Amino acid sequence: MLYQTLNGETFTLSAAILELTYLIAAIFFVIGLKLLSHPETAKKGNIWAASGMILAMISTLFLHEGDDGESIALTNGIVVVLTILVAAVLGWIIARRVKMTAMPQLVSFFNATGGIASGLVALMEYPGTTNTGILIVTLLGLTIGSISFSGSLIAYGKLDGKVGDIRASAMKYVNIFLLIIVVGMIVYLSSVPTDTAGALIYGLFVISLLYGVLFVMPIGGADMPVVISLLNSFTGIAAAMAGFIYGNQAMILGGIFVGAAGSILTILMCKAMNRSLANVIVGAFGGGAAAAQSEGGTIKEISVSDAAILMNYSQRVVITPGYGLAVAKAQHVVREMDQMLEENGVEVKYAIHPVAGRMPGHMNVLLAEAEVPYDKLVKMEDINSQLPNTDVVLVIGANDTVNPAAKEDPGSPIYGMPIVEANEAKNVIVMKRGMGKGYSGIENKLFLQDQTRMLFGNAKDSVQKIIEEIKNM
Repeated sequence: MLYQTLNGETFTLSAAILELTYLIAAIFFVIGLKLLSHPETAKKGNIWAASGMILAMISTLFLHEGDDGESIALTNGIVVVLTILVAAVLGWIIARRVKMTAMPQLVSFFNATGGIASGLVALMEYPGTTNTGILIVTLLGLTIGSISFSGSLIAYGKLDGKVGDIRASAMKYVNIFLLIIVVGMIVYLSSVPTDTAGALIYGLFVISLLYGVLFVMPIGGADMPVVISLLNSFTGIAAAMAGFIYGNQAMILGGIFVGAAGSILTILMCKAMNRSLANVIVGAFGGGAAAAQSEGGTIKEISVSDAAILMNYSQRVVITPGYGLAVAKAQHVVREMDQMLEENGVEVKYAIHPVAGRMPGHMNVLLAEAEVPYDKLVKMEDINSQLPNTDVVLVIGANDTVNPAAKEDPGSPIYGMPIVEANEAKNVIVMKRGMGKGYSGIENKLFLQDQTRMLFGNAKDSVQKIIEEIKNM
């Protein structure tokens, strides 16, 4: 049955219900995002957001009507349901098997799938598009989705150690040249009939994929968390473009939410690192090509027993986690040590650097998994003022984020990046497997300072031994 609006437009009851379910799904997305802002409510946030997506998928399947007036469930229901089930099973298996150390790689991989899905939607819908506005949106969705796909795969490879950096000085000029070509092709293709484009649309697709690869390739390890959040925003924008192509309100709203959240996070992380986004993309921050050289000094070691005594008889201990904490899977034993120290009257806090680890919030996720209270996680800018009055800073697997060269050495590739100022504390204990360099590939001057002691070995084993020593005191 057809109904009519006040301005004369007609609609069916199923179409009205569908739009209502999209609105409800959007509300679920908003609630989910709100709950995701705090680790204690993040799981509920995921459930709310997933429920909104399930509602949107089911309502689209049964209520969306094609040109023939039939619902998707009647025309392609079996194919759609089977695809969803296969994807859900694969996603569940991957998520169950992935290690916490590989979580950044998983985020990049999943982000790539979202990008290519949006890009392929645009590629399929381009032929026959006549509306100029939809045509521009289609071309933008194709370009952004393709860049997000190939860029995210390169990010995955770099995080997993399978892809290295390309530090050629001409790379940025190549990228600018490709970007100009992409923009020019979008302008041209949006001004000609789609049936005359021929192979140009596929050329835009290929060049966008190539640009995504070359865009991420030169970016150094210290900037990868920023790049991941930027690519995440690209995928959200591409999904919103796909929503405009189909007139699907749920896709539009979901894409806008993801794109906005990724963009805001990218800006906040750049601000926290005292760098502009252009500087991150062009500057290739955090690479070994311009690595600073060690000025010499003496590395001083500390025994497990002395480390346990030093921390147990302190008034304040600050733990600074890094990627090495994730590699060693030491978050649970660190939490156990934290509780034992507090039982003995020691104040324990965690200093969280915005780019510690390999993705935004990596350390927060690890420590939340170990049930560390969120109020004990202190942002870098807030903890630094407390460090001069801190008895011990325990650095676990962090390197670049505590390197004084960022403040003291104008020739260092990380110069200007805010750090956790561990060197201001009375004592520093650094847990490392060996004297390897951080992700940026430069020496850490903190290791040579008078108040610093090195505790070599696997972080999980070292912390476990410290726990045993404290128990025996």
